[in-house]
Formats: sequence, C-alpha cells, structure tokens
Amino acid sequence: MPKEMNNMRIIQKDSGKLIFSANMKESLANAIRRSVLEVPVLAIDEVEIYKNDSALYDETVAHRLGLVPIKMESDMNLKKDCTCDGKGCGKCSVQLKLVAKGPGMVYSGELKGKGEVVYDNIPITLLREDQELELVATAVLGMGTEHAKFSPGLAYYRNLAEIEIKNCDACKECVKACPLGLISVDKKAEIKEAWKCDLCEVCVETCKKKGKDAIKIKPSEELVFFVESFGQMDAKDIFIEAVKALKSNLKEAEKA
Repeated sequence: MPKEMNNMRIIQKDSGKLIFSANMKESLANAIRRSVLEVPVLAIDEVEIYKNDSALYDETVAHRLGLVPIKMESDMNLKKDCTCDGKGCGKCSVQLKLVAKGPGMVYSGELKGKGEVVYDNIPITLLREDQELELVATAVLGMGTEHAKFSPGLAYYRNLAEIEIKNCDACKECVKACPLGLISVDKKAEIKEAWKCDLCEVCVETCKKKGKDAIKIKPSEELVFFVESFGQMDAKDIFIEAVKALKSNLKEAEKA
C-alpha cells in the first residue's frame, strides 16, 4: 500500500467490483488508474476464418471476437518475453475453435479450446438457414496500452462528497429531486450513502428554490476509487497488479 494512501475503507468488494475510499492525492489515484492498462490479460489477437456465410465481413467477426473476455492462465508469458521468440507456443498463446451452422445466433460460448470464455452469451453474428461459420482464433497476453481489448476493466475515482444539513424543516422536496435517491427525511434530511453522491447539487438548487439554504455539498479531500472487472480477473487483483506496475515504472524512472 502506498504511504500516501491513508485511512482506506472498503465500501464494496466482490469479484466484479472493488470500491474503497481513502485520503489519497489525485495524482496518485490517476497514476493507479492509468496503470490498469499495464495489467496483462488474454484476448483474441489473430483469427483464421475458413468459412463465413454470415452478413458480417471477416474483419467485423474478428473484431467482435477480440472483445470477448477470456480467463488467462497463471503461467502464461507475454509473447515478447517468451522462449519461442514471439513465434507463438503453448506458453504464450491459446487456440480456440468455433464451428457453427444456422439458423440462429452464434454466441461466444461456442468458442472451444484451452482458454475459458468468461461470458457465454456475447453475440458474434447471425446465421440463416444452411449458413456456416468456421474459424480458429489465437489468444495472446497483451496490455491495454497496446489495444483496448487487452484492458482488464475500468478504474475511475471522484471526490467523496462532504454534506452539511442545517435548519431543515423536512419539506421532502430534496427527496423527490435527488436523481440517485440518496436522501431520506424523518425529522430532517439525511444522506443514506454519501459515497454514491456525485456532487450534482440538484438537492441544493431545489432547496434554494424554496427560499431555504439547508443543504450544503462540497468535495472533500478524500477520494472514492472504483475498479470494475471485465471478468478476466478479480477487481481486487486488477488493483494490486496496477499498483505493482506503477511501482515497477517508478523504479525504472529512478534508474534513468
């Protein structure tokens, strides 16, 4: 954990999403966000199409296949670092085969091979009666800095909202106005999950229209950081690997 990141509080943690708040500088948060693109993941990079009777061009089918998330093997190498010198072997590439015949939609789950497709229901193309699609796809490790298909997920952040409520007469107009439904009113207005507030200030404007000044919202120094996985790896692991990539780059910069 970087020294600049203090008072870290986990808000949500599961395989698909990690949300936490922390007192961290925006420069550090942005550096980690950008480093997510340096986390290697598996994606289809080459496609040999033997038969394609669908309405889509070969290039379009290949593009769609490239965006299908595939779980990576833990012992795989980047092609440039592999002992095969980038020629392609079992240590740096995975082959998947797809054979389909219409009528019907061809889905990502029909890709068969060593690589495990994360989502089986991604549509590839539509085949009519007697139309066929036959291909062999090769997946390799890559980074989002090379192509978006190698991105493991999304990382973004925003300032945690600092909310002050005084002299509220419980008119409930702010409850109706809040687009995220975060406000409840008993004796006065209360924010249920402040970390969800995106500082839109609709409640503040509504309150002022009623001639009152009960709600004040401003961004605090604390940040809320979000990591959403595309499925190739857990959101927590994406964050950890992004921090490792950032540390590695800083060491290289220090040497230089």
